[in-house]
Amino acid sequence: MLTTMHHAGPNGPLIVAHGLYGSARNWSVIGRRLSDIRDVHAVDMRNHGDSPREDTHDYPGMAADLAEVIEGSGGQADVLGHSMGGKAAMMLALTRPELVSRLIVADIAPVAYSDRQSHHIASMRRVDLATVESRKEAEAQMRVEEPGVGPFLAQSLDLGGRRWKLNLDVLERDMGRIVGWP
Repeated sequence: MLTTMHHAGPNGPLIVAHGLYGSARNWSVIGRRLSDIRDVHAVDMRNHGDSPREDTHDYPGMAADLAEVIEGSGGQADVLGHSMGGKAAMMLALTRPELVSRLIVADIAPVAYSDRQSHHIASMRRVDLATVESRKEAEAQMRVEEPGVGPFLAQSLDLGGRRWKLNLDVLERDMGRIVGWP
């Protein structure tokens, strides 16, 4: 089961699915604000954050993960998906429409994109996990040129465990599936 960040609210569930290299934590401020009107469940998608590391990273699998969360939170929900999470939400709506009351998709379309993401995995692999002491130091080792991307990626660094909270091997191997669309 996916790890969720729950912000209890007065009305039916809203499931929030983040984008590639993200986590439920990215939605914590918005989740807290929306909890005035909704019961918000932001998830760590598979191979991200504190959710299980799976052997595959594809949209049918991610949709099944979201279905399991919805079934555990009442059986039907509104679903908000951003980027990769948006594609997973679309796949869920196509394969399990009875679980989706309303669908909100941000910053993605149901089409294949060119791979503009794999180089970030190479950047993360540059970090010497045995010696890095801070996220700022990790950002310097990654040498990411796009503004804001280095700090965003560094959020997935578990300094205490000296590991990435991303399954880099599977994400790299399945990047064609992630940027694609079945």
